[in-house]
Amino acid sequence: MWRKSGNINTMVLSTHECGTHAREHHDGNMIRKGTMKDENCIFCKIIDCEIPSEKVYEDQTTYAFKDINPQAKVHIIIVPRNHYENVAQLAKADPKQLAHMVQVAQQLADEEFHGAYRLVFNTGEDAGQTVFHVHGHILTGEKLDE
Repeated sequence: MWRKSGNINTMVLSTHECGTHAREHHDGNMIRKGTMKDENCIFCKIIDCEIPSEKVYEDQTTYAFKDINPQAKVHIIIVPRNHYENVAQLAKADPKQLAHMVQVAQQLADEEFHGAYRLVFNTGEDAGQTVFHVHGHILTGEKLDE
């Protein structure tokens, strides 16, 4: 099911629909065709529906799903479909994609949580990054601790 909000088309799917809808554009082309991906990356596998997820958003360049180990009442992971190791690499290679991810995070927060959220990108192992596919953590759903 597609929703239109502002300039962003949102596709909301349950995990059992992943195999068909998540992989096709409106024109029938495969979303991941020609994209950069890492065959060993857990997030690339989630995007390709090889690993199940509870998806909350997807479009042609971005995918968001609920974290399986939430650190807040609502904890959503937002990732670009293309594989970049961290946010610094993404910002240098494709700043428009990074801006789009922030826009999507804001849209999700506006639609579901009255605009209140925290968006965190851990960059590097020493900063707590454990999956080396750039991803933002959208944390919301209740007043967050300082």
